[in-house]
Amino acid sequence: MKEERKRAFFLLTPPAFYLLLFFVIPVVIMTSYVFREGAFGDAKYVFTLEHFKVFFSAPSYHRLLYRSLFQAFITAVISIILAYPLAYFLAFKAGKHKVILMSLLLIPAWTAWLLRVLAWKLLINSTGLLNLLLLSSGIIPETVPFLLYSSTAVVIALVYIYIPFVALPIFSALDNIDPRLLEASRDLGAGGIKTFFKVILPLSFPGVSAAFFFVFIPLLGEWVTPTLVGGAQGTMYGNLIQEQFVRTLNWPLGALMSLVLLVLITPILFLVARSSQLSEYPPV
Repeated sequence: MKEERKRAFFLLTPPAFYLLLFFVIPVVIMTSYVFREGAFGDAKYVFTLEHFKVFFSAPSYHRLLYRSLFQAFITAVISIILAYPLAYFLAFKAGKHKVILMSLLLIPAWTAWLLRVLAWKLLINSTGLLNLLLLSSGIIPETVPFLLYSSTAVVIALVYIYIPFVALPIFSALDNIDPRLLEASRDLGAGGIKTFFKVILPLSFPGVSAAFFFVFIPLLGEWVTPTLVGGAQGTMYGNLIQEQFVRTLNWPLGALMSLVLLVLITPILFLVARSSQLSEYPPV
């Protein structure tokens, strides 16, 4: 018993220390700023609740938060819808080439994030390749300016960027499914569609939920892509936080906005983690 406790202690201490140093302590510091009066650089510390009043009395902040939540959700869902067939093909149809093909899928992710966003900015502007293709095919009579500097442009760019990261956990979950379960499903008379919905999809749900949060959580704080391709119409909640920290130097209000985001995400993470555990074995 003592040996097991020692082993558990040595195994859990490094990740616990890592979480304490890089998560708990920064959150505590950020929370302390929420109750601080004045902007960055003030020497004295004065306790105040004024920033709560400013945030909760500003409907524009709330609307931007709700819009960002919806946009992050839509981007995550679209990414999963596009990545799932790709991961399914790699797991069940690619055979011995699946690792090579998965590596090729991840190669674009080695390119700098900023370069990929700027590439999409060139592709979807009014004289870009996408507009030229739509014009030449007769789908549109004239260029479509709303593709750039809009929420649509932000979603297009982010879906492209995140698809490799979405496909990876889904592929891992599908690849770990025991083939005997699929054989048993077919032996019991289930067709391909029924096997997918009764066996494959429930067993892959942990990978799907992980992929969802690989996109959803970073997007709530995203500000670079909305700035480059979204413009004023594609502004997200992360742009608001970045503005408080960098431009106005109002760190207490920026910390409060970040804390609100953390409070909103935590229960969602708990529910999804719980549902992933419950879906480990699909219903018979």
